Amino acid sequence: MSYRVDPEVARDMKHYGGETANKCFNCGNCTAICALTDQSTAFPRQYIRYIQLGLTDLMKESPDPWLCYYCGDCSETCPREAEPGEMMMAARRWLTATYDWTGIGRIMYKNERMEFFFLGLVALVVLLLFIIPSNFGFSLLAASGPEALAHVNLEAFAPEHIVHIADGIMAGLLFFFLATNALRMFIWGMRGARIPLSAFITEFKEPVIHMFTQKKWRECDTNANRHWFRHLILFTGYGTMLLLVVVFLTAFQEPNTQWNWTALFGYYATVTLLWATWMMMSDRKKKKDQIHKFSHLSDWMFPMLLFLTAATGILLHFFRMVDFAIGTYVIYVIHLMIAVPMLVIEVPFGKWAHLFYRPVAIYINALRKHSVPVEATSPILQQ
Repeated sequence: MSYRVDPEVARDMKHYGGETANKCFNCGNCTAICALTDQSTAFPRQYIRYIQLGLTDLMKESPDPWLCYYCGDCSETCPREAEPGEMMMAARRWLTATYDWTGIGRIMYKNERMEFFFLGLVALVVLLLFIIPSNFGFSLLAASGPEALAHVNLEAFAPEHIVHIADGIMAGLLFFFLATNALRMFIWGMRGARIPLSAFITEFKEPVIHMFTQKKWRECDTNANRHWFRHLILFTGYGTMLLLVVVFLTAFQEPNTQWNWTALFGYYATVTLLWATWMMMSDRKKKKDQIHKFSHLSDWMFPMLLFLTAATGILLHFFRMVDFAIGTYVIYVIHLMIAVPMLVIEVPFGKWAHLFYRPVAIYINALRKHSVPVEATSPILQQ
């Protein structure tokens, strides 16, 4: 199997936060200290070598960056200060942009201003849907009458069935982009491998279990339990809110000031999202841990948008409960202007995508162990 060399890769990685690849002299210290590596996954050493040699095909085929949880041990002990942990983070950004067939991810990572542009563009579309009168009956103009301003009436402002249809369309688009990108990832990752059919079935439990527990993270040596617990809580909060909005919207969105039992789940999601995202932003600002020493724009955008989504969501609930009509309508629009761009842009094209790609990488890694011998999976390290 032949592989082409791209001499521009190391230079290109600078756009993704990976500026230290050429400092590495491949001593292997990072791989030796990592608690998650084995004979078939010699990261970060092997992947950094791919970057140095410009082996883009091997970079696309390897699941190694997604198997790293960035505990920081490798960077703290690197004798050359090559920041191998951050290189794996940069590799994940590069892979996210590479899997994306639309090119939006690559544009955002190479020009940070474009990320704001795409987010702002989607937010503007959401605003226009509520400002411009429509045949569906929902707009700020439709809620400007005396009756609508006297008492909260979300059904008149944003009809439940219309919003539910819009949620379904958005969820379908998100799944389409993620699924097609993940398919490209899977095809590249399984290139040249011959896997028995039984392995596809027996190994499928691994990515499913990981998606909901992220248990591999706990095998890291440094601050593993603390970071694992925080991200698990964040995942449960985000998952709860997503189910409420996409699946159970008809029960969750009350048209007036009436309280519904589903609000309890909304309270849980709000508290967990606010707490977890605030702690993440605080840690990144303090830069106390190795994993927070460097921060790309995408690392900040991820928790900031989620924090604002949760904050405006609970404010919307409060305004509705106290029957503050105009405040409810305005915050409703602002809430969607934050939440929809976050979902449409950050989930399929930004850092959110790791929730989807990491389980796929675990599946690929498990399947590949049923194929060629371990010695044949590391062509560069054999030289």
